[in-house]
Amino acid sequence: MTSQSLDDDELIEKIHVLLGVLLREFDRVCRELSIDYSVYGGTAIGAVRDKGFIPWDDDVDIMLTRTNYERFLREAPEHLGEEFGLDNTRTNPDFPFMFTKMVLRNTLLIPEFAKNSRYRMPFFIDILPVDEVPDDARKFSAMKRSSWLWGRLLFLQGTPRPYLIGISGIQRTAIYTATSLAHYGMKVIRLTPRVLQRQWDRAARRYEGSGFTRYADFTMRDPENWVVSDDEFFPTRDIPFTTPTGIINVKIHHEYDRLLRRGYGDYMTPPPVAQRRNHVPAIVDFGPWNDLVEQTVSHQSQSEDHSE
Repeated sequence: MTSQSLDDDELIEKIHVLLGVLLREFDRVCRELSIDYSVYGGTAIGAVRDKGFIPWDDDVDIMLTRTNYERFLREAPEHLGEEFGLDNTRTNPDFPFMFTKMVLRNTLLIPEFAKNSRYRMPFFIDILPVDEVPDDARKFSAMKRSSWLWGRLLFLQGTPRPYLIGISGIQRTAIYTATSLAHYGMKVIRLTPRVLQRQWDRAARRYEGSGFTRYADFTMRDPENWVVSDDEFFPTRDIPFTTPTGIINVKIHHEYDRLLRRGYGDYMTPPPVAQRRNHVPAIVDFGPWNDLVEQTVSHQSQSEDHSE
């Protein structure tokens, strides 16, 4: 199944079915293991503003402190259902991201920008670690520069054409020329994702265990916009999150409003239609979940018809 549409409502609704399956399993395992987390980014906005998924969104973001992130990677595999897996550079030599994706095996959700990548992306939720940062601004800046370099190289190792928003014409051509040179250059010298990940880890985890009480997301282009303190993160709150297969109670930062306003401004007002973004799925394969997806969407459609 192939789609080039950003606003295919039925396709997005179907994608939400499996994102809900993943989120429910992630939450179940975290509660079983007493691992704290928070929904993050657009998923947190959806939880607060839309009581579930943002209608046009097509992914799920989760934030964990580094300690909880490493615990989840160590302990979760024994508790996850066999249809779920964890993809990262430790488990997949072609994985091109700094973080972990919890995936549904035997499915595909490949965005346009990654359709030629060796990593064949399944349906997933993104699990993102935040790392300790020092109070010294110069040291923090050094971390940002180093992690940005290795993170961008890791991403470009997987694809020569990154996802660009709001860039076109000569500027777009110039960027793609540079990124393609970087991509194929790394192939020539056999610079692997695992080597790049180790370098990124050294930069992002430089102050791990130092006792600092602020954390930053170094998977982002500008980590300073995504800093969270202990008292903003904990204790997390439960918040109801509606999925196509039912409501889940997920966890969210204690001071979620402060964080979301810092990152997005007036997040309670939806952006204009022209500014609504998703990942433009190029290849979608629901695999063994196709019947569940079709039945769920059909049931929702019938329920909406009856309510009218």
